[in-house]
Amino acid sequence: MPTRPFAALVATAVGFAAPALPAQAAVAAPAGHCAAPAYRQFDFWLGDWDTYRVDKTGKVPPAAASVARNRVTAILGGCVLHEVYRRADGYTGESFTIYDATRHVWHQSWVTNEGELLVAEGSRQGKAVVLTGATRDAEGAQLQRVSWTPQGDGVRETALQSRDGGRTWTPLFDILFRPHPH
Repeated sequence: MPTRPFAALVATAVGFAAPALPAQAAVAAPAGHCAAPAYRQFDFWLGDWDTYRVDKTGKVPPAAASVARNRVTAILGGCVLHEVYRRADGYTGESFTIYDATRHVWHQSWVTNEGELLVAEGSRQGKAVVLTGATRDAEGAQLQRVSWTPQGDGVRETALQSRDGGRTWTPLFDILFRPHPH
């Protein structure tokens, strides 16, 4: 197992900037437990990304500024995707995503610095990974359906919400991750 310099380990542990990742970060050789192709279905999301809001036409406006930085890395022998999402306004969230081979589902736990928790599960559907989960906010119970789809050299993440148990869905957000320039 390669070792990292002590300074890099300390910087990572206390939240300083870690070395930048290439836009499409390579996955380290997966642990034997996570070598099956199902574990690699979400690897398209690995990378160091700038985040842009998508407008109603389905595109990022030409002069749009990035609203967040998102880094997605493979950890624990390539078995887990770890996301660190930091918006310019201070909102920060992290997720841990794993393929649960015993149940044949993707599982994600998302937490934020605003006390939010979303636990979502789902599967690969075509080129996308689609996860659904329940959460609560000031308005009460909410279902969220989030999908990640490769788009060009980036990844589009869209989310729908339902306040009526999944009978109707409305847009929650639509963003595009583009490779962060290095």
